[in-house]
Amino acid sequence: MTLPGDVPSSHVLTSDPATLLRWYLDAGVDEAIGDQAVDRFTALRTPQLASRLAAESEAAAPPPAPRTHVPARAASAAPAPLSDGGAAHAAQGVRTVDELKAAVEAYTGCGLKQFASRTVFADGNPRARVMFIGEAPGADEDRQGLPFVGVSGKLLDRMLASVGLSRADNAYITNVVFWRPPGNRAPNDEEIASCLPFVTRHIELVDPAVLVFVGGLAAKTLLAKPVGITKLRGRWYDYETPGLARPVPAMALFHPAYLLRSPQQKRYAWRDLLAIKQKLRGGPDAPPED
Repeated sequence: MTLPGDVPSSHVLTSDPATLLRWYLDAGVDEAIGDQAVDRFTALRTPQLASRLAAESEAAAPPPAPRTHVPARAASAAPAPLSDGGAAHAAQGVRTVDELKAAVEAYTGCGLKQFASRTVFADGNPRARVMFIGEAPGADEDRQGLPFVGVSGKLLDRMLASVGLSRADNAYITNVVFWRPPGNRAPNDEEIASCLPFVTRHIELVDPAVLVFVGGLAAKTLLAKPVGITKLRGRWYDYETPGLARPVPAMALFHPAYLLRSPQQKRYAWRDLLAIKQKLRGGPDAPPED
């Protein structure tokens, strides 16, 4: 079994405290609820100790706070989420990428935001002719506030460099959701839908010559095709929205994390990268044959 952060479960129980703490952080645990750690395993093995710990905990507990009336809206610690219509309205009201970033950072309609450390909006040159859209931030992205900066991001950078692209000069990168799902799980349909108006507007504002959907989730979401990445990659699609002056040619690309697990698929990714390079140079529409 593989646990969050790609740490094997057998390693978690025998590793040093720093590695264990890192695993807890990757799993989404970011707050301790007690002032002193308790060895639950020992307590379970020794009933007398378990009873003593329970008694000490009860004695040390602060007296209950007096009950006060709190208005229903103020009783919730989290702000009331905006509706999908609110997200669409906020997205359509912006006129620049900077305004869109501010709108995303102010948005509270996605439940992922309350668990994330940072909003991961985008990286690269927003005036680039090619725009890459991935799936969701991971632990490294959440810490740095930038997409594709972990191990997968380093591989993506090498892939881009192989066809003369870089995020510093001529590539722009974002995701279909802007906050890390706890434990690096895949975002669910509701979370994706809450971010989608911003993603759509992001594409319209950047107005790229070529779109690249990195990974199956991004491809299925933005192409509205419920099939796997192996069937979506290797061909061109037209991406259209009312805010685009023309359809944008779009290509689906294997996610770098998948390529790290399945290196035999890198040859197909290389062919797709060559097709993207040809398209940017105004070459033939068809990608190289598999």
